[in-house]
Amino acid sequence: MGSVLGVIPTRLASTRLPGKPLVDIAGRPLIEWVWRRMSTIPVLDDLVVATADQEVVEAVGQFGGRALLTDPNHESGTDRVAEVASRKEYQRFDLILNLQGDEPFLPPGAAAATVGLLRAGWAVGTAAVPIRSRAEWEDPSVVKVVRNDEGGAMYFTRAPVPHDRGGQLEADAHLAASPLRHVGIYGFRRAVLQRLSGLGPHPLERREGLEQLRWLAAGIRIGVAVVEGGAPGVDTEADLERAEAMLGGREEST
Repeated sequence: MGSVLGVIPTRLASTRLPGKPLVDIAGRPLIEWVWRRMSTIPVLDDLVVATADQEVVEAVGQFGGRALLTDPNHESGTDRVAEVASRKEYQRFDLILNLQGDEPFLPPGAAAATVGLLRAGWAVGTAAVPIRSRAEWEDPSVVKVVRNDEGGAMYFTRAPVPHDRGGQLEADAHLAASPLRHVGIYGFRRAVLQRLSGLGPHPLERREGLEQLRWLAAGIRIGVAVVEGGAPGVDTEADLERAEAMLGGREEST
């Protein structure tokens, strides 16, 4: 498989953190920190922001990035990514990465691992990191994923799973059955992305607020690579404070 396109979907109408892409973190908008992080990914052949908001396009242009206006009526980031991938100038890309617009601390190996899953035959690829603390495991803003023996996703949830019956979460963090935090990246083969963008919402998706449950319910196989490093994305006010502490005084993201 050939070229890899990275698309960062983002919008101002975030429900939990309004105006999220333009919120200031250590003197820069969040979307700039995300762009800086994603632009260092070696496997990407091109990178673009996809947004419904002219303010975001202008902000991205100011720091030297590239952004495209997309249909404001898209219901999901995947639909926004699919629109960009369908444009004439991007049809040469065989693999498309959806790089979440609130992930300034994406683990270094997540993109390469996701592309590796696609080249190994998975319809969709993504990544996760081990959860090391009970507080993170219990936090509903942290999305958890459970894998099967082949490394495929069985379920994504905001609930603390797998259930820690024996109270050994931290002691067993190295085991295969340990909790995993989902990382905000998805990789698609072009034909699969087109199929996914045509699927309607699923009740599980609406209940959890997780689009990937729509794909699992439709029988789409999602490979999950386990990587190390990084930190949770920016989804709440608490996340914003943490990101400010981590990025304050830095010229580049970690």
